[in-house]
Amino acid sequence: MRTLTPTLTLIAALALLAAPALAGPVTLKVNPVDDDGRVTLGDVFDGAGPAANFVLASRAGPSVVFEAAQLQAIASRNGLQWANPNGLRRVVVREASLAPATGGNTAVAATIPTTTLPPPAPTVSAPPQRQARAARVIARNDMVEVAYSVGGVMLTVTGRATRDAAAGESVPILNVASGRTIDAVATGPGRAITGPEAQAARARSQFASR
Repeated sequence: MRTLTPTLTLIAALALLAAPALAGPVTLKVNPVDDDGRVTLGDVFDGAGPAANFVLASRAGPSVVFEAAQLQAIASRNGLQWANPNGLRRVVVREASLAPATGGNTAVAATIPTTTLPPPAPTVSAPPQRQARAARVIARNDMVEVAYSVGGVMLTVTGRATRDAAAGESVPILNVASGRTIDAVATGPGRAITGPEAQAARARSQFASR
């Protein structure tokens, strides 16, 4: 049997050190909250262990919205395994002082997919400033899925909103992975478009506001 040379032994050891640790299973908290503006893996998951202090985002508003797939990927890179058994598309982390009291429906309220949220009820007597806030579909620091469509091909990327935006308004999206900012147009909660479709949507919005 051939004996490994010192060089091959060193390479094998380095490969083992570079390999990710086996992911430990974690459970999404029933009511994910943070109390200091820094959202960590420990704020989102039960059983995060040594990875609990890993910072996912800084919360500037009352809540932060994460894409479930992106949350899974970040957790996996930190040695955690979240199976997402309920098939959630997004996870909302709220400021602790604004979160609902723990109860039977808290899990649904905290992590319900954004697509199933009912539209806000119109308030006839609300002042214009309050109506403008109600029209906001993206808040600063929300995780937003940006779609780019051209020639029948669609690509998507997820980034962080750098300001609030209503549907049809421009919203710069920071691609966390590349550090580049995407000029996009908000289309709905947690969603935006860029490219030719964004230009057309922006033109329609400007015409409607005249």
